[in-house]
Amino acid sequence: RAMPRSVWELPAGQRRTVLRHLLVSDKYRFLYCYVPKVACSNWKRILKVLDGALESVDVKLKMDHKSDLVFLGDMKPDEISYRLKNYYKFIFVRNPMERLLSAYRNKFGEIKEYQQKYGVEIVRRYRKNGGNSAGDDVTFSEFLRYLLDEEAERMNEHWMPIYNLCQPCAVRYDFIGSYERLNTDANYVLEQVQSPSFIRFPERQSWYKPVTAETLHYYLCNTQRRLIKELLLKYILDFSLFAYPLPNITSEFCKQ
Repeated sequence: RAMPRSVWELPAGQRRTVLRHLLVSDKYRFLYCYVPKVACSNWKRILKVLDGALESVDVKLKMDHKSDLVFLGDMKPDEISYRLKNYYKFIFVRNPMERLLSAYRNKFGEIKEYQQKYGVEIVRRYRKNGGNSAGDDVTFSEFLRYLLDEEAERMNEHWMPIYNLCQPCAVRYDFIGSYERLNTDANYVLEQVQSPSFIRFPERQSWYKPVTAETLHYYLCNTQRRLIKELLLKYILDFSLFAYPLPNITSEFCKQ
């Protein structure tokens, strides 16, 4: 009950985060709060097509996450208030642990910039004699320990809790879609905003390796239980608000 009920009631830093994550389509009168690792690149493609900056959602270009997109945070307070009150607002969510594993595998397994910026520091901090690492060998446990020591509000957006990114108590979303029903939910939203019928939510890229339930269980069952229990508290609002079950990490289950 004590949660802020409007973006103007949020502390300045939290307000800045949510306004920076709300993308605007004035033409179709909607706001979309993007959450990294929850198909946000495809939604950004759709926004660019709707705005005429891209001719098709299937264009095989590397995604530019800044250009040709309009962010609510770049507008004046009265323009922000008008859109929050009158536009259709939506967000897409994902099982929190699955999202974290996806971010871990992608950022530390494939992206040099993240290995150098975060990986080197994580290994140095949590591994004896970790000073020689290039940041490309961060273990999942080390990553989770790093998350435990980070303040949620200061985290990188790829692992910041969805609650902190999109503030679902302060912004009244009309629709909360899920990664698990991605195509159905996305096409429902496109209908709601009356987007042209030729626009369909893009299929997953062929190179994309999704996190399967088995992969997630493998990682969780091979991680200290205490670490996971502590981490669940940090992401508990994402689990409870979006109705995701807490992971089963009992020894009986892990033995299977």
